[in-house]
Amino acid sequence: MTTDDATSRQHIEAAGQRSIAAGQIINAYTGDTLPAEALYAAERVTVPSGLSNLPPAGLCLGREEELTWLRRTLTRGGEGAITQGGTVHGLGGVGKSTLALHYAHRYRGDYKLIWWINASSPDSIEQSLTELTRRLVPDWAARAAREAQTAWAEQWLARHPGWLLIYDNVEDPADLSPYTGSLQGGHHLATSRRTRGWPDNAPMLPLGILDADDAADLLCALAFNGVTPTRRERAEAHSLAAELGYLPLALKQAGAYLAQNRGVTLDGYRRRLGTKLDKAADGIPAERTIARVWGITMDTLVQKDPLAVDALYTAAWLAPDNIAHGLLTSPGTDSDTLAEAIGTLAAYSMVTDTGTTISVHRLVQAVLRTPRDAEDQRCQQGRERAEQALLRALGSLHNQDATNADRWDALIPHLLALASKAPTGHLVDPLTEAYEAAAEHLYQSAHTARAIPLLEATVAQREKVLGDTHPRTLNCRNNLAVAYETAGDLKRAVPLYEATVAHREEVLGDTHPDTLASRNNLAGAYRAAGDLGRAIPLFEATLAQREEVLGDTHPDTLISRNNLAGAYRAAGDLGRAVPLYEATVIQCEEVLGDTHPHTLSSRNNLAGAYRAAGDLGRAVPLYEATVIQCEKVLGDTHPRTLNCRNNLASAYQEAGDLERAIPLHETTVIQCEEVLGDTHPDTLNCRNNLAGAYRAAGDLERAIPLFEATLAQREEVMGDTHPRTLTSRNNLAEAYQAAGDLERAIPLFEATLAQREEVMGDTHPHTLISRNNLAHVREAAEALQRPDAAESMTRTSHQHPSAHPEPPGYPGGQAG
Repeated sequence: MTTDDATSRQHIEAAGQRSIAAGQIINAYTGDTLPAEALYAAERVTVPSGLSNLPPAGLCLGREEELTWLRRTLTRGGEGAITQGGTVHGLGGVGKSTLALHYAHRYRGDYKLIWWINASSPDSIEQSLTELTRRLVPDWAARAAREAQTAWAEQWLARHPGWLLIYDNVEDPADLSPYTGSLQGGHHLATSRRTRGWPDNAPMLPLGILDADDAADLLCALAFNGVTPTRRERAEAHSLAAELGYLPLALKQAGAYLAQNRGVTLDGYRRRLGTKLDKAADGIPAERTIARVWGITMDTLVQKDPLAVDALYTAAWLAPDNIAHGLLTSPGTDSDTLAEAIGTLAAYSMVTDTGTTISVHRLVQAVLRTPRDAEDQRCQQGRERAEQALLRALGSLHNQDATNADRWDALIPHLLALASKAPTGHLVDPLTEAYEAAAEHLYQSAHTARAIPLLEATVAQREKVLGDTHPRTLNCRNNLAVAYETAGDLKRAVPLYEATVAHREEVLGDTHPDTLASRNNLAGAYRAAGDLGRAIPLFEATLAQREEVLGDTHPDTLISRNNLAGAYRAAGDLGRAVPLYEATVIQCEEVLGDTHPHTLSSRNNLAGAYRAAGDLGRAVPLYEATVIQCEKVLGDTHPRTLNCRNNLASAYQEAGDLERAIPLHETTVIQCEEVLGDTHPDTLNCRNNLAGAYRAAGDLERAIPLFEATLAQREEVMGDTHPRTLTSRNNLAEAYQAAGDLERAIPLFEATLAQREEVMGDTHPHTLISRNNLAHVREAAEALQRPDAAESMTRTSHQHPSAHPEPPGYPGGQAG
């Protein structure tokens, strides 16, 4: 983006992917670059055997077979095994977390460390790891940034075997890849409602409802607290368990209610259930069951402890985990009174309490957010209390002071929950300002894509209050388009950019700086989509207008010059790209200084152009120098620093230095998976590059499956004829050829050539590469029919090495 937009949210406009300073959007702390004192501590810090952050274990009846499966799966390699893992999946309320917790407590003595991780999002995983760092090195952690704390925890786990990590409530299996793929010497156990998206070889345990006898046992154990039930009570327990669908969460809440109300029999409770209408009539059966159980409990709590009811309705609108006690009541509430209310909720198994925070089951939250009838105002009142509590908690956090980072990290999940679950038409202006502030914090932390719910809510508010073409509305739309593009969702980003350009032209005029900024952004999105036919002319026009309006050396003009050079490079026109990059570097050094972030990015881009031109003698030293400067000026974990490292790895690869290239590529893939997700275009780009490095090393057993997986994901995410999809198809065909599998290589080369001719034109460099590759693979196939087949095949392969036209770390319209 550019620094054009001075009216609102300049930070987003100034630092998106289209800026001269933009590189690959990555935000991870590389283990090799931690401060020396942190590395020293991670290697030498030890813990008392059995350290954990486990909550108390509740009852877990009827799961012995499942516990046996977990133990066998996690220890299947014996004591010498490393990094065994397993996943428990099933419907909400079926008892996945309870099973994992019971396993952890049963075998607690076999692990040096057990750490319970909230895995509902990448942010939550990172937060749980920072808590481990704070437990082990509290003094250092108090001074360290969140990224450093996360990295320290990973370093510690890498150096100390014998641990168990439990990832609870995994929403996206790809979120675990950075940890399960790199942390060895321990066990990984995940719970999730997701049945798809896991690695093909991942051990999976589907967890169903309890059988009838076990369900009745659980009810009796909870309701009678160890007292042996009579035969009649046992029969009533069977009937009630059947009514509750043998769902563990429902059984637990019903048992807790009966334990707190000894005068109610099991049969009486079952009859009360029959009078409760299924609240979420269109929901899943589990949700309808919980709605009925919840109705009975709520009727009692309304009479017994109204404050507990209010607190529960408030919690329903927040993130399900780590809800601070202070968010649950209005100012002036006595802390002891609140503690009693939370204790009541815990006694009825409506929440899990740690003493400072609570957690609420997602099914319970879903039920609580649904009005019981047309006159039920408690849902809306609960949301209003949640909103006001967050606004009070935010206080002065609208600034991005680094000292507030931990407080932001604690509150943003709740803001995201509010934004994503807002009732239709529900808009609160102060809350919108909080959404914008939270989106800014996520942007500053390189988590722009995760701000999408916040920005969508902000756009809706701005459109309703300010109108469709107000400058602040247009700013918000621009920022939402940035987030879509960062998430790789060009189908939503491009139309939104186009609409913003049209509105700014109409409202602000054709040459207003904000209009030019939007045009620059749109051109970048076209380039990211592989549409250079529209990207290049728009970049050229924007540069000309910026030169005229802002001057030849204005920072925004330099941005446009850089981006145009990048588009030329993407089109294979190095004759225009290299001189333009060189001129931009000189001007950045003169105008901005030798170590300005834009200057560093320009040097990185110039090195990439040299590399594309085959001039590694100039590319590699320039990359190395730029990496050093980025580490010094921007920090070890800044996206531009990581982008430069990734590009340096590719330069090493092209120079034949695979011993340095492959580890750097592998690290980059892990970081992209962690930050961007498993199918983000930039993740796929890095994965494609890693596969190319494996192939260059002759490791086709790792290269071919990775090329195949990347191609399938690019077809799904980007479409069948996107330039990067065609790159993957070409690279896979070449890998097949290198493996001697011409029956698969030739059709793939033919399809790629036809599509490149159609999409890119007959003379595009990539089309020429495909034509050349097809000619040589056909020559190789003909050679196989001759007596000297083996010799000819080897000679052909060496004479025509793999074409790898996609510059690593240089995706779409970003700076390379």
